[in-house]
Amino acid sequence: MNTTALPIDTDPHHLGHSGLPAARPERTGSGAGGPASKRIIVGYGFWIFILSDIIMFSTLFAAYAVLAGNRAGGPGPHELFDLRNTAIETALLLLSSFTCGMASLAVGARNQSLTQLTLLITGLLGFGFLLREIHEFNGIVAQGAGPTHSAFASAFFTLVGCHGLHVTAGLLWLGTMMAQFMTKGYQENVRHRFLCFTLFWHALDIIWVGIFSLVYLAGKVLP
Repeated sequence: MNTTALPIDTDPHHLGHSGLPAARPERTGSGAGGPASKRIIVGYGFWIFILSDIIMFSTLFAAYAVLAGNRAGGPGPHELFDLRNTAIETALLLLSSFTCGMASLAVGARNQSLTQLTLLITGLLGFGFLLREIHEFNGIVAQGAGPTHSAFASAFFTLVGCHGLHVTAGLLWLGTMMAQFMTKGYQENVRHRFLCFTLFWHALDIIWVGIFSLVYLAGKVLP
């Protein structure tokens, strides 16, 4: 039987109905006894952001699935999509996810030179992905299937372009993390920001796998 006594609250305003001092529960710094740590609050909030982003992309996927057949007499996926180019894009982004994981190991080891190198490689791979995507968009527009040509084109450019904008934002964030590691070292708040960045970058890879499978591959296989 636990015989540990609770601390006694002697404040007269906190007396029990019997007039005796009421026992006051110990504050543990979490749960009902106090606020959660900043790391938990930031992590919880960022997961909500990631989930809201996934919901947004889910609606874009649904819109594309509904509008994919409305081409206004223009070219469709069979004519527009180049799977070789898309495979290169996919390889670049997946490799960037791998180097981002290596950067996490470097941060854990507090190795500044390796951290900077792996983040630089991650950024270069992401930038290469964007260049290939811009090249693809230019080719599609040159074939007369720009974003305003049909519902299919609008849905395609919105879905894939929104992912490209997220990659662009991720590259800017990556550059900021490189500068912070260089100037501030491995402070706890910097490492927390980097953890959020890695979650964001890996989520973009998962979304791109969905785009590659459901937009490009399905577009080439299905009529």
